[in-house]
Formats: sequence, structure tokens, C-alpha cells
Amino acid sequence: MKKLAVFASGSGTNFQAILDAVREGTLDAEITLLVCDKPGAKVIERAESAGVDTFVFSAKEFASKVEFETLIVERLTKLEIDLVVLAGYMRLIDQTLLAAYPNQIVNIHPSFLPDFPGKDAIGQAYRAGVKTTGVTIHFVDEGMDTGPIIAQRTIEIEQDDTLERLEQKVHEVEHIFYPETLQSLLKEIAVG
Repeated sequence: MKKLAVFASGSGTNFQAILDAVREGTLDAEITLLVCDKPGAKVIERAESAGVDTFVFSAKEFASKVEFETLIVERLTKLEIDLVVLAGYMRLIDQTLLAAYPNQIVNIHPSFLPDFPGKDAIGQAYRAGVKTTGVTIHFVDEGMDTGPIIAQRTIEIEQDDTLERLEQKVHEVEHIFYPETLQSLLKEIAVG
């Protein structure tokens, strides 16, 4: 069974969706570690209640990104992690992690990339007045939401959608689409 490390910074709804898929048997993997850069984030509580090991840190306590990413890589290596899954992790990944896990770091982004990269992608799409947005799952590279795309799903923006309703629609898609895509990706890794 493949071992996942999920990185998150907030409430952890995508973490929970992945965990639920593992428990339901639709994602043939194990969440071995949660990495969180925000002490006190709700995702930590979710992980602890599920018995998932956690690595929680505050970036400002380190002299550099290399320093905390080195500690993360040590933990990932020790736990023999197969795939790093970013689920609302609000930091750019640097060379320390990228070199240790080439083509093994996956991110979910709440827009149809290359449109609306970076923070507040749902708000960006809503304010731009576009008719569609989406969800993108991609490999992580050194850029912001610029890595090779694995899968995308389109979401229609209805004329009467509020920003809150659009956020809800995007999250509903994410919570189904991310575990499904991870399962497909893990099958490819097993075959390859």
C-alpha cells in the first residue's frame, strides 16, 4: 500500500476527503503523515483524531526554508513516503523537497489552470466574470501552480452564483475529484 504525506495549512477539508476515501476503500493508500505549517490549524485536530502522525512547524522559527524543508525530507524518508499530496498548503515548495521527491509532489488548485494561479483563485475567477472555472490537479515544480497538469475538471459559474456558492461548488468537486485522481495516479505509479 502506498504511503501518502499530506501537506495542509488550514481547516483540512481536502485532507478529510482523502482520509474518507482511504477509509471507504476507494483510495488504495495510507495517510502516514500530515505536515502543517500553521500550529493550531484545524487540520491538525483532524489528523490527530484519525491517528495520523503529524509534523507541525512555524516557518518563522527557522533561519531558512532549506532548514525546515530538510527536516521535512528527513521525516518523509524515515516514513518511506511514496507521494506528497498538497491539500491547501500555502507555501511554495523549494528545491530541497523538489529534489528529494521529483515528480512525486501533487497539488490541487481551485481554478482551471493556467487561469487564476496563486491565492484566492476562486475569488479571482468570480471577480473576473468568467463563465467557467474549475479544479486542477498538477505536479509541483518551482513555480506557483505551473507544474505539469495531471487532471482538470470544469465548473460552470451560474449567473446567480454568489462567491460563497461558487466556493462551495469548487470544494464539492475537489473533495471527490482529488481522491479519484490520486487513485488513478497511484495505479500508474504501481504499473510504472
